[in-house]
Parts: sequence; C-alpha cells; structure tokens
Amino acid sequence: MAERLQKVMAAAGIASRRASEVLISEGRVTVNGAVAALGDKVDPAVDVVEVDGERVVVDTTLRYLMLNKPRGVVSTTHDPQGRPTVMDLVNLDERLYPVGRLDQDTEGLLLLTNDGELANRLLHPSFEVERTYLALVPGPLRRDVLRQLADGVELDDGPARPRRVRVVEEHHGKALVELVMTEGRKREVRRMLAAVGAPVERLARVGFGGVELGDLRQGKWRFLDRPEIAGLHAATGAAVPR
Repeated sequence: MAERLQKVMAAAGIASRRASEVLISEGRVTVNGAVAALGDKVDPAVDVVEVDGERVVVDTTLRYLMLNKPRGVVSTTHDPQGRPTVMDLVNLDERLYPVGRLDQDTEGLLLLTNDGELANRLLHPSFEVERTYLALVPGPLRRDVLRQLADGVELDDGPARPRRVRVVEEHHGKALVELVMTEGRKREVRRMLAAVGAPVERLARVGFGGVELGDLRQGKWRFLDRPEIAGLHAATGAAVPR
C-alpha cells in the first residue's frame, strides 16, 4: 500500500517527518533510482529508497540481525535430532531464517533475516559476497602452503580458492590464518586447509558482506544497524535496481 514518502521514512526511523521532508526537498532522497519530490508516495514492501546514495530499509516488517554462533549449535530453525539450534538463542517470536549455514563445529557470525530476496542474493555465487574466516591450524605455516592456498586447491566438488589469505599470528606451535572466501560450499574452508596439510582445529567466521562480528559475545545476538544493512545490499549490487 502506497504512503507518503516522508511518513514512510519517519515510520522506519530514518528521520522525523519534518526532517524527512527537508531531505526530500534537498534532493537527497531517491526512489527506485529517481530523485524524489515532496508528495511522492511509495510502497515500503516494493520500492527502493536511498538517502545520499545509501539504501535504507523502509519496510518495517523486515528484520536483520547477527548471531555469534557457538560450536555445537546447528544453523537450522529446527533439528529432528533434538540438537540446540540457532533459534534457541534468538528470543524473538518472529519467523527468521539463517542466511546460509555454519556447520555444527564452526562458530562465529551468522546472519538471520526474513528478507528472502536479500538472503538469496547474499548466497548466490554470482555476487561473490565476501566471507571472512579465522582458522586455527598447526603451525608454523610454511610459505609454500600459503602459496598453495592462494593458487587454489582442487577439491572433490571443484577448485576452491580464497580471494585473500594471510597468517595473522603464530605461536606455541599454532597458526591463526585469515581467509576471505566468496563461496559458501559445505565445509569448504576445512576441506581446503586439510588438503594442504593444515587440518583445522578451530574455525570461526568473523565477517560477511562487510558486516563484522566485532566484540559480540558467543551465544549473543543483535540487530544490524542501518549502515550494515545498506552495506549488505551494496555487496550484492542491490543499492540501485537493475
């Protein structure tokens, strides 16, 4: 249902209605790529609204959050085996879905949302959305092993190659390796490291589409802020409609 743009912006918490009118009159707001004018109406569920070139979510029914998933928790909404799921940690009544999965033994950043369109774009290989992982492996890690990783590793379901890879630190016979991937194949990072003789002892995802885990404690969650949501849309090229 279409409503006045300034009313929709205010309801979404972007600015007060009066401040939204100022933004519109200054030409700083676009709707579906066209500069908006006072009096324009939009459908929050369909139209793309941007302020200063940054997409803002005006559909107040959409939810976006991140969870720091602990090991031992499965990335599903329900588990027939009775194992703890990520939804057991998110105390919301709304129906949300994980954006992809982390295997049971992998911890870290998991996005959850009811925005199916954005979730699909984040996961589609063609958009090459970056995912950042930290892996603890036996060390020190030889240069030729890093070179193998950088060049790509052949797995049973095709080649795997990180966009970037580096050793963060090494001590006490361990190495902490950062890998930036653009795919989400099952256990891809673990299989890739095992293939070069560096079996993973602990693995965490710390970034996804520009959103970073930061200091969020394990088992805790928080809503994403507007810049983070805009960044996810931008990561899939969704800031401006095709």
